[in-house]
Amino acid sequence: MPAVGASAGGPLLAVRSLTKLFGSFAACNGIDLEIQPGEIHALLGENGAGKSTLVKMLFGVLAPTSGEIVWKGEAVRIPSPGAARRLGIGMVFQHFSLFEALTVAENIALSLSPGISLSKVAEEASRLSHLYGLPLDPKAHVADLSVGERQRIEIVRALLQNPELIILDEPTSVLTPQEADRLFETLDKLKAEGRSVLYISHRLEEVQRICDRATVLRHGKVTGACDPRKETPASLARMMVGSDVASVSTAGTNTKGDVLLEARHLSVPSRTPFAVALKNVCLKVRGGEVLAIAGVAGNGQGELFDALSGEYPAADASAVFIRNKPAGNLGITARRLMGAGFVPEERHGHAAVPSLPLSDNLVLARNQSDRRTFLGGGVLGIIKHAVVRLASRRISETMDVRKSGDDPAAGSLSGGNLQKYIVGRELDRQPSVLIVNQPTWGVDAGAASRIRQALVDLAKSGSAVLVISQDLDEIFEVATEIAVISEGRLSDAYPAHTLTREKIGLLMGGMYGKTEGEEVAHAH
Repeated sequence: MPAVGASAGGPLLAVRSLTKLFGSFAACNGIDLEIQPGEIHALLGENGAGKSTLVKMLFGVLAPTSGEIVWKGEAVRIPSPGAARRLGIGMVFQHFSLFEALTVAENIALSLSPGISLSKVAEEASRLSHLYGLPLDPKAHVADLSVGERQRIEIVRALLQNPELIILDEPTSVLTPQEADRLFETLDKLKAEGRSVLYISHRLEEVQRICDRATVLRHGKVTGACDPRKETPASLARMMVGSDVASVSTAGTNTKGDVLLEARHLSVPSRTPFAVALKNVCLKVRGGEVLAIAGVAGNGQGELFDALSGEYPAADASAVFIRNKPAGNLGITARRLMGAGFVPEERHGHAAVPSLPLSDNLVLARNQSDRRTFLGGGVLGIIKHAVVRLASRRISETMDVRKSGDDPAAGSLSGGNLQKYIVGRELDRQPSVLIVNQPTWGVDAGAASRIRQALVDLAKSGSAVLVISQDLDEIFEVATEIAVISEGRLSDAYPAHTLTREKIGLLMGGMYGKTEGEEVAHAH
């Protein structure tokens, strides 16, 4: 592909006083931003800061209320993603848009102009994948590919449009450290050609590593710009949040109690053609421990959460023990009554009903474990609304949940605030066992710090905490022990201080056997 760039030495893209209103709410308020040719430009901000709204306007998904977008010195309208691509703007979204039953080439062809033969698409995709260090087999079915390989499809699909600006939204959130390094090499090649990248990430260390400039949004406005290489993660977080972000303190998590959660040779067949079977999973979590399970998305994390929470019980009661009692064949409610709490990955629809107020969601989650507190007498029970609202208010205050009213609908909260509420809803019970899947997925630095500290504090109080996470920064921040899940198999658990990101990356790649795991854990 030929080198590209803006004309006459000006910015490739500029936005002037760009504003987007939803009713009276300004999601973006008078934003000014310039992206130069051949630069990797970070876009930083908390949840709800306006990042997604801004890039959706740049990619033609949303229309601005006012202001202008200037492309190569000329004001332009971008009414659709197709129009954005024709200008030279490509985007790789955080959540991929791929059909698992189709091949790589077939998925790529869906985004191209009709009339291009599948063989031509496969040939071009193969050429680009080699050119940019993104190895792909055009004939492979997406269902058989890792998350990292799926991301390569999205990047190659964007590159086939010959873009001059590529927008990447949280591109490393589902990658191993090794896959992230390979992505950074690709971005360096794009930059060397004169292409520009708008890079959205909560991972401030990687922003420092690869980005030339950063623009910070807060409450829909630009609050600063900087050279991230001259900043620290703490100073970048301070710019995003407006105050210092507290670091997580793990002091006091060394005391270990009895085994409170155990899986004994837990095996679960895959429920769908594209699900992952759990294979002979063994784990133990003691009181005072935080066992973090790392892994690339799609390797059985969801299936493990379902089996441990009782959403899909195992056939064998002795496959899972909670507080030394067999629970493998019990459902969620029975396991809650044994002293366990659960936070699933998906906030909307799984952990909360978006259209219902927070208090009603609290009752839905805890109507049996807190029956005497929340419900009156009788078979059905009458909800004690005042008591429930008081508990809901207590949760919000403890977790610093910021909301528009006393008891708003769950769906009206930002992702970070709803996640704080959902985690707080479980912590409020002081469970003996807490199992959390992706506790800070898509959550900004301030909210993530609050949630992680709460998990550590629960372990300090004597509970057993199991955290399933794809975020290695998070894992090292909270874990006393670390295991890795790969293709439905779980490695041995190792003391967190004996592992590095590189060692975990090797385990993520499938080195889950005991001998291999020991080699990884003790390698120098």
